[in-house]
Amino acid sequence: MRLLYHLWLSPPSRKVRIALGEKKLEFRMKVEEVWLRREEFLAMNPAGEVPVLIDENGLILADSGAICEYLDETYPEIRLLPGGPAQRAEVRRLVAWFDGKFDHEVTRNLVGEKMMKRFLGLGEPDSRAIRAGKANVRYHLDYVAWLAERRRWLAGDEFSLADIAAAAHFSAVDYLGDVPWEANEEAKAWYVRAKSRPSLRPLLSDHIPGASPARHYADLDF
Repeated sequence: MRLLYHLWLSPPSRKVRIALGEKKLEFRMKVEEVWLRREEFLAMNPAGEVPVLIDENGLILADSGAICEYLDETYPEIRLLPGGPAQRAEVRRLVAWFDGKFDHEVTRNLVGEKMMKRFLGLGEPDSRAIRAGKANVRYHLDYVAWLAERRRWLAGDEFSLADIAAAAHFSAVDYLGDVPWEANEEAKAWYVRAKSRPSLRPLLSDHIPGASPARHYADLDF
């Protein structure tokens, strides 16, 4: 069976988990404490980062983008990059938005400061970074709402890797209770639909030792 090395609140790991779920591919997971820098893990991914996927054929894959595109090409029955070249370009643009801009402006400032610093032993959270993350997430909610008002899903008519990347980041931040959903009903409605998909539901049962999720985190209708 496929094996996915992951961390609970790592959006790239969550992105691959959702993609595997959408593809209806069976896999098991193993938490990789990347701060330990195990030699065996570094041999699989010298970058020392999760996710890493070992496919059924023994192929070792690293980087969430590479893994998801491999899955889409190898198991094409359900497409995560649907449509023609223009639509796929839009999917990739939005994936880059969330994995780049959102990650830099929100995820690192909230999940990174509140959770990862503790695991990595990097000291106390930076209150300025946390304030910036909480301010920035509202801007990103507005953008999700703008997209959702004009399209059925973020990149077009079909659920795609763009929605997966967005949900991976928002769900990690939502675990901490730091997404002000009440401030943006359109963005919340998109997330409720995404959150209700079978591929996302396993994420809602995540429970990090010593850090309980926000009260509403696992609710499909919140």
